[in-house]
Amino acid sequence: MNSLPYVALPYVALGGAIGASLRYLAAFWIHRMWSDGFPVAILSVNVVGSFLMGLCVVALTKHDLGQWAPFLMAGVLGGFTTFSAFSLEAYTMFEKGEIGAAGLYVLLSVTVSIAGLALGVAVARGAMA
Repeated sequence: MNSLPYVALPYVALGGAIGASLRYLAAFWIHRMWSDGFPVAILSVNVVGSFLMGLCVVALTKHDLGQWAPFLMAGVLGGFTTFSAFSLEAYTMFEKGEIGAAGLYVLLSVTVSIAGLALGVAVARGAMA
């Protein structure tokens, strides 16, 4: 078994803690500035995280800094927003010409994730009734 995931794990964990903390703070401050009921905070975090993922994937590749990917991409940006990883996967499929698969991935990710959340809510409510 390849030991690389185990070697990178502490860096992913550290980056994840940083990213999750940044998400919490960003969402808190954005919500304080704009609280009209629309989830602007999480939308903003998702857009910023996806933008930063795009910057990272190009910069790390161009400058041969792939060893930073676990910390920055999986860790910091993954902790900041998993939507950035989702966006990268969908974009990569689209860029490869896998338009149908990319569309299906986006559609299924959104609808099945919301369905999974709804099922979790229903199960939890049933268990706690």
